[in-house]
Amino acid sequence: MSPSDSSRPRTGPRPAVTLTVQAAGCVLWRRSPVRGTLELCLVHRPKYDDWSWPKGKLKRGEDPLAGALREVAEETGHSAVPVAELPSARYLANGRPKRVRYWAAEAVSGTFTPNDEVDRVLWLPPRMARHRLTEPRDADLVDALLATFRPAP
Repeated sequence: MSPSDSSRPRTGPRPAVTLTVQAAGCVLWRRSPVRGTLELCLVHRPKYDDWSWPKGKLKRGEDPLAGALREVAEETGHSAVPVAELPSARYLANGRPKRVRYWAAEAVSGTFTPNDEVDRVLWLPPRMARHRLTEPRDADLVDALLATFRPAP
């Protein structure tokens, strides 16, 4: 290649860049209306026949926390107050890398109405929620949530 060749822009196919899918959600909790004990909200998605935390893809330019609260409202019918950011999850979804940022959030009002995306919700004690979650990686967020209730040493 001559020196003048290096100053010309390269043409031809560029290597494919795989962008990480950005998503957000919440580990939604409340105090049981009957016993006052801690309950966590799991959503059932009929498309995947799984139990998970309320979450979803962010809209272009959307703030992750705003997206997490929007997803909670859309999937559970509840408004929520965020308490603390929890660890993010990273995994492959349909062959693409995905990052889901999570927050611990208290459900403050609302009523669930089944829809095409989520047909059922369950409010379970932490131990039962951990075992009902379909993906093992989601169970770690139970411990992360519980740590937000304990004072730092």
